[in-house]
Amino acid sequence: MKIEHFKMERMQSEWENVVTYNLSESGVHPIAFKELVNQDELEDILNTKLGYIQTNGTPELREEVSKIYPGTNIDNILITSGSAEANFLLMWSNIEPGDEVILMLPNYMQIWGLTRAFGANLKTFFLRENLDWNPDPDELKSLVTKKTKIIAITNPNNPTGGQLSEEARQTIIELAEKADAWIFADEVYQGAELDGNTTPSFWGTYKKVAVTCGLSKAYGLPGLRMGWIVAPEEFIQKTWPYHDYTTISLSKVSDRLSRIVLSPENRMKILERTRKIVRTNFAIIESWFKKQEGLFHCVPPKAGAIAYPRYNLNINSTDLIKKLLHEKNVLLIPGDHFEMDHYIRFGFGEEKEYLLKALDLVEEAIKEIIS
Repeated sequence: MKIEHFKMERMQSEWENVVTYNLSESGVHPIAFKELVNQDELEDILNTKLGYIQTNGTPELREEVSKIYPGTNIDNILITSGSAEANFLLMWSNIEPGDEVILMLPNYMQIWGLTRAFGANLKTFFLRENLDWNPDPDELKSLVTKKTKIIAITNPNNPTGGQLSEEARQTIIELAEKADAWIFADEVYQGAELDGNTTPSFWGTYKKVAVTCGLSKAYGLPGLRMGWIVAPEEFIQKTWPYHDYTTISLSKVSDRLSRIVLSPENRMKILERTRKIVRTNFAIIESWFKKQEGLFHCVPPKAGAIAYPRYNLNINSTDLIKKLLHEKNVLLIPGDHFEMDHYIRFGFGEEKEYLLKALDLVEEAIKEIIS
C-alpha cells in the first residue's frame, strides 16, 4: 500500500515550530499544565508509576467520555492517541478495496488520503460558500447509491468553521439510512462554538453512526494526544484489535490528565475559555479583513478558531503562503491543500498581541503583491 503526500501536515510538521508566527493551527492557545491540576492532583500524578494502562482506555476515562453522549456506556468508547488515530482506525478497520466512500470537502485531508490508499472508490461533495458552508442537497442525493458504505463528514467543519444546518443533517441521515451506510462524523471542533450553543452530535440519530473527537481543538490540549471513538459496542469490539497494531494505548499520564479535564466541574470551564477566545479573536480578524478593502470575503465561522476567506489576488494560494513563510516568517494554510485554490485558512486562536503582529506582517506581504 502506498500513501500520497499529506500536503498540509507535511508543511505544518516542517514549519509550525520554526516560524515566528504560526497561524496554521486550528485550535486555541494551549492550556498550561499548572492551569489544569490542583496540588492533590499534582501529587497523584507525580507518584504515578509509568506503566501501561488498559489499551482501550481506563474505565474511569471512558466513563467521563460516555457522559458526553446520552445512551452510551464505557463499552461504546475506544480511547485513542488523538482524534487523528481515531479517524485512522475507523477507516482501516472498515474499508476494503472497491468500497464506496463519500467524503465532505473541504476537509482535513486525512480521510481523503486513507480512502484512496486503501483502494476504495472515493466520491466527494463540496460545502457551498453561498449556502453558508452547507452542501447542495441535490448534489448529495445524486452521489449516494446502494453501494455506498460510508458517508464521512466533519461537523463543525475544518477549514470553514461552518456548521451543518438541521436540514443538511437530516438529509445526510436519511440518505445513510436508505443506503444502509455508516456515517463517520469527525466532531473534534464541537464545543468551540462562537455563540456558545453546542453543535448537535450525530450520535444517537441513527443506528450506524461512529463519532470521533478529542482534546486537541475545542479543549486547547493537543499535547495530551487524547482522542476517542464513540460507536455501537460491536463496532468498538471490531475496531479495538486494530488499535493493538498502532499505539497500543494512551500514556498513563495523558489518561490521568484527560480524566481531570473531562470531569464535570472542569470540562465546561475549559470549553467556555475556548469560546471566549474564539469570540474575542474572530472580532479582531473580522475587522482586519474589512480593513483590506475588498481583498477578502469571509463567511463568518460558527465554530473553531479558523476562518476560511476567499481572496482577490492574482496568485496561487500555495505560492502566497510560501511568500508569507519565507519573507515574513508567518505560516498559514493554503486553500489548495483542501482542493480549493484562492482561499486561505487563518488560525486565530493565539493570544491577542501575537495574532495582531502576525496579521500586520500578512498585510505587509499583500501590499507588496499589489504594488
